[in-house]
Amino acid sequence: MSCTEPLRLSAAPKAGVRGPHERRFNPYDHNGGTVLAVAGTNFAIVAGDTRMSSGFNILSRNQSKLLQLTATTVLATGGFRGDVSTLQKLLKAKLVEYEHKHGEPMKVHAIAQMLANTLYGRRFFPYYTWNILSGMDENGVGCVYSYDPVGNYERVRVNVTGSGEPLIQPLLDNQFERQHQQLASKPPPLSVGQDLAEATAIVKDAFYSAGERDIYTGDTMEVCVITKDGVKLESFELNVD
Repeated sequence: MSCTEPLRLSAAPKAGVRGPHERRFNPYDHNGGTVLAVAGTNFAIVAGDTRMSSGFNILSRNQSKLLQLTATTVLATGGFRGDVSTLQKLLKAKLVEYEHKHGEPMKVHAIAQMLANTLYGRRFFPYYTWNILSGMDENGVGCVYSYDPVGNYERVRVNVTGSGEPLIQPLLDNQFERQHQQLASKPPPLSVGQDLAEATAIVKDAFYSAGERDIYTGDTMEVCVITKDGVKLESFELNVD
């Protein structure tokens, strides 16, 4: 064949001979649900629903997303339940090891850094989880740490993550941070008493509203109130449709 002749493609594969094909494997699943936390001057509130879904199927109506790590620290996690369970087991093992070595529980700021390091260590095959860590710091002040799946974190006053985040975050920004209120004064710090009752009521309303609009949030809402005296857990019914 001379260099001036056009290039001819090879003949089509014979009948019965398969051509190139591709296979895919996705190790993750998004099981839905919503978690949030609010920090005050001497308390913190952590809440999450108990519905676990896959696509349009409800796998469980009673799967808690909250885990108490120490007497004054609670971790709320949404995302892929398999990774959530693995991460929780690993954190509990590390906390037990620390307490055996040092004779006291790990402080919340140290847990926050440990969680960040744990997530970052899996950054090339990350845990498919969204975490909110909340508790009381060494000064008795409520704190909330928000995370992305690869360990970037920051201390915030209010945070929500999960399938209901687009519905709830604007409400929390408006009520707790006074955002979108041009004439409103800077929000005062929240403290135990009337502020705690009002904050808890807003959190409940947020979940009730999200449960009516988000099919992945529902069944039951768990609310943990953290103070210097420990953790108090309450449950409230949500939409079961």
